[in-house]
Amino acid sequence: MKTAIVIRHVLFEDLGILAPLLQEQDFAVRYLEAGLDDLSPAEQADLLIVLGGPIGAFDEDKYPFILDELAVIRDRLSLQQATLGICLGAQLMARALGAAVAPMQQQEIGFGPLTLTAAGEKSPLLALQNQPVLHWHGDQFAIPQAATLLAGSAQCPHQAFSLGDYALALQFHAEADCQRIEQWLIGHAAELAMAGKEPSLLRKQAAENGSALSSACRSLFTQWLSQLPN
Repeated sequence: MKTAIVIRHVLFEDLGILAPLLQEQDFAVRYLEAGLDDLSPAEQADLLIVLGGPIGAFDEDKYPFILDELAVIRDRLSLQQATLGICLGAQLMARALGAAVAPMQQQEIGFGPLTLTAAGEKSPLLALQNQPVLHWHGDQFAIPQAATLLAGSAQCPHQAFSLGDYALALQFHAEADCQRIEQWLIGHAAELAMAGKEPSLLRKQAAENGSALSSACRSLFTQWLSQLPN
């Protein structure tokens, strides 16, 4: 059985819809809790997934464990080992590759569509064409020199990049299960209040987009997982 190590920063930002897909593709999944667990098991895993969280990719002065995550990610990418980063995870991938990560002028929180690049239209992200996805971030990564830009949005031109077939970085939350949006609204209540975002609107958007988004993201991840190098 293949192994998937998942670095998690907050409990409710977990694998979401990815969990059953990994099971279907014969991955044994193990979570490592950022800041608590030894990350060395990620070094030899068949797949590493680094999830999101409410801290910055450049906040190692406040959260020193970020340096440990960067080291693991940097080593895996240098060896072309399968790696998926989502939101904070994608920003850490960019930083590990020498690209900048910096605050945006305004947070992007809510559901909105992506604009795919020509490369994105030839990638698994084609499944998300014209499909609003969940955005929840205040920082943006630059595109690493060796990477391929796959998608952007009106507010954030860098939403996804890839390295060959082995690494994918997503700024948006393709993994999120919209049926569990209430956990996000509770867990990020302070952030929503500071950003002036109404939970009722996000709840409504999740209900309107949940079914189609889940199907599209399932297609995205199924295709990406199936093309990983053996």
